[in-house]
Amino acid sequence: MSGLSTFWIGLQQMFSDPTIFLLVAGGVFFGIVFGSIPGLTGALAISLILPFTYKITASYGLSVLIGIYVGSISGGLISAILLNIPGTPASLVTCFDGWPMSKKSPGKALVIGTFSSLIGGIVGGMAMILISGPLAKFALKFGYWEYFAMGLMGLFVVVALVGKDKLKGFIAATIGLIIGLVGTDSVSTVTRYTFGSWQLNGGFDILPVLMGLFALCEILVSIPQLKVKATVKKVDKVPLLPKREWMKGTWRTMLTSSLIGTYVGILPGVGQTTASLLAYTQAKQSSKNPDKFGTGCEEGLVASEAANNAVCGGALIPMMAVGIPGDVITSILLGALVLHGLQPGALLFNSKPEVVGVIFASFIIANIIMYLMQLGLMRAFVQMLRVPMRLLYPIILCMCMVGAMTTNNRVFDAVVLIGFGIVGYFLTQNDYPLPPMVLGFVLAQIIEKNFRTAMIASDGNILDIFTRPIALVLLAIGVGMAVIPPIRKAIKNRKSAKLAAEGAPVQDDDEPQDKAQ
Repeated sequence: MSGLSTFWIGLQQMFSDPTIFLLVAGGVFFGIVFGSIPGLTGALAISLILPFTYKITASYGLSVLIGIYVGSISGGLISAILLNIPGTPASLVTCFDGWPMSKKSPGKALVIGTFSSLIGGIVGGMAMILISGPLAKFALKFGYWEYFAMGLMGLFVVVALVGKDKLKGFIAATIGLIIGLVGTDSVSTVTRYTFGSWQLNGGFDILPVLMGLFALCEILVSIPQLKVKATVKKVDKVPLLPKREWMKGTWRTMLTSSLIGTYVGILPGVGQTTASLLAYTQAKQSSKNPDKFGTGCEEGLVASEAANNAVCGGALIPMMAVGIPGDVITSILLGALVLHGLQPGALLFNSKPEVVGVIFASFIIANIIMYLMQLGLMRAFVQMLRVPMRLLYPIILCMCMVGAMTTNNRVFDAVVLIGFGIVGYFLTQNDYPLPPMVLGFVLAQIIEKNFRTAMIASDGNILDIFTRPIALVLLAIGVGMAVIPPIRKAIKNRKSAKLAAEGAPVQDDDEPQDKAQ
């Protein structure tokens, strides 16, 4: 069944069952609220709602989570434009041109940013519909070695691309792997790292771990800013469509940035911020007026918002096709699939086409609802920026605790949530990136189970992997992503040292020649 046929099945379900449509709309609204308020992220929103989707059908649960995903990523532009504070990390680059533009015309900046979010989301969604099915069929050729190599490649890629300190990224990923291996061995009945506690025999449940790392950790990090009061610009009127002269000369940038965002989304663990930076840099380098970037340039705003929203569709592709999340939020969505008893891959597309169709349709419809809702209710969302965080955080914390305990009906999960919140806080305070840790935790079982099974099938001969070309290619890609950047940097440093010794001027190519202010 083609992706378009599956998408059509999903549309039929949405319009035959209005509940799905309402859940998507409610998810979008909830996501925009969390995305627009600095300190409340999409990962936090989905972690908060995930426990409440456990008792409903997979189609209902995933539709509301997809709506939150789309709404939260786009909602971050509101505070980025009006406060110069990104509502979510995805909107960091939006501040470069959104804030200067809002000084002249807040309505213009908001409508251009939201329209770019819509186009980027649609492009990413169409790529998801067209690519994820064929990729899942290709994954049918995967054996144990291939899935093992795919898991390692995902870790290598995220360590290579997240953060400047690769060692800290590697340490964070290793911590995630160790945490993921706690409990009963996936191949035998041996328990590991339980320290005699029967509560750990089943390992750490993904839900309290994610809620601790993203919800509680975010609250702890934001405590020093609780007394800071934001001054919000007054927004009189926001048009439903941007004027033609505003968008003149931006269409190529919008399409290119959407494609960049989709491609970056497919790479495991990279995320929206990197996509926005890449798209912004590309747009500036190819622009006829690069000096305007950072001063309220339409192209700069378009590049950032089109790219970070296109990442969403791209990140769902590997999650659905092979079970490798493309970003942090899709790591949580992968946990949602598991909670509902669904296995990503070709089996999901063949046995549950209605669920896949709902995901496809929900994503496209969510982007349209996001556009209409965000512009139509912009004044209300702007007013939410004035809500003190000291009132929101206690409510969020209570919801997290209740959600963690009710999933498995045990208090131990609340303790796990608190523990991982504290661990996440100390890691972030010492500049250890959380995405490698989360991906390591999610991929630990995939890597270990497939490696152990492959070794058993090959009678303990690890050289058997050299008879599997797909696995070797995946490993080569991962190792190349991890090894090549440090080698290039070492060569560059040697050349710089040589030039400095000869008295020649040295330019650091890693730093942009003129940074956007």
